[in-house]
Formats: sequence, C-alpha cells, structure tokens
Amino acid sequence: MAGLFNAEFLELADIVPAFVPVDMQTAANNGTWINMSLCDRVVCVLFKSVGTAADDPVFTLKQATDNAGTNSKALTFTRIRTKIGAITTAANQVWTVVTQSASGTYTATSAASAAVIVVEVRAMDLDINAGFTNVQLSIPDVGSNAQLGCAFYIPWNLKQPTAVNPTFLD
Repeated sequence: MAGLFNAEFLELADIVPAFVPVDMQTAANNGTWINMSLCDRVVCVLFKSVGTAADDPVFTLKQATDNAGTNSKALTFTRIRTKIGAITTAANQVWTVVTQSASGTYTATSAASAAVIVVEVRAMDLDINAGFTNVQLSIPDVGSNAQLGCAFYIPWNLKQPTAVNPTFLD
C-alpha cells in the first residue's frame, strides 16, 4: 500500500475523452464507450459553457455489452455533483450534491450558466450478470441555441496501476 502513496495520478487513473468540445445544439453528442472491466470506477464529467435559458443539457448514461453499444440500456444513478455558475476558481465554487430517484438521465437547470456536472459509476453498478461492461455518457441536442461543451471520463483504480493504458476503449 505504501507504493500507492508515491504513485502519480496517471499511474492510478486516466483521462479519456467522451466527446471533444462541440456546440451541443448541432446534434446528439454521443460519447465513446468506455470499458469498465479495466477499472473499478469511472467519473463521468460534462464541462459546459454558458448557453441560453431553457436549453438545459440532459446528462445521460447508458451501459452496453461492448464498445459498439450492443444491447445498450439505461444505466441508472441517483447521485450527481454539480458546480453551476461563475466557475472561475476552486476557492469560490463548491460542489453541490444532488440526489434523485434512480434514473438514466439528469437535467440540470444550467443552460444559462457555466457548469461542471459529474456522476461517478462503480463497475458493480453495471448489469454485470448480463455481461454489461461498457459505459457511455451522452448529451442529446440541447436545443436551438449555441452551447459549447465537452465530456470526459476519469477511470480510476486501474486494474494495472503501474502501466497507464491510453486505450480504454475496446
């Protein structure tokens, strides 16, 4: 265990793009599928700019049996962390914890503000008995007004913590 305290972040975790910065009003923004059999948890992050009121992004998680989305279905979650508003420094913005009934989506009334929206998924949250191993974060088209955003994954507690694996996709 002492070796973990000396490990660098990217020896224990990774950062994998779901989708790169895009105007989220142009189409559905389907993230890449990430294979959770390579880690214990994945932090799913949406980072977005100010948009137009009522064009709220719908944070959507799905699970599938492979990286092609085979047999995809909703991945329900209940806990969301958000930073909504003037996100300028860590010192002036704290995480808000939101809980909801189990759902595969979350809509933050954040369209007119900058925001970071995060859901943490544990490998055991997937329907592993039915062979589900992959997770996808997507944001459907947000409406008719420009709103820039990107999404990424932070897989952590890698199965091979000493070898950073840049290809978390199958």
